[in-house]
Amino acid sequence: MDLNKAIRELHQELDKLNEVIAALESFERTGTLPESHRRGRKSMGDEERLRVSERMKKYWAGRRKKKSQASGRG
Repeated sequence: MDLNKAIRELHQELDKLNEVIAALESFERTGTLPESHRRGRKSMGDEERLRVSERMKKYWAGRRKKKSQASGRG
């Protein structure tokens, strides 16, 4: 086993444990947990989803129009 890799992994685990310990200590003092960091995609609200939908409908209509004009020339 690569000793440097093992040490690096242990340091990463230690960092995670220190974060958890700090969060628990904060909870003990304040009674509320700190906000977690979300990963991944941001969810869209209904209004934003509607705007994107309308924008994409216009986009694809324009693409279809260009394609039909290009194929009609031949």
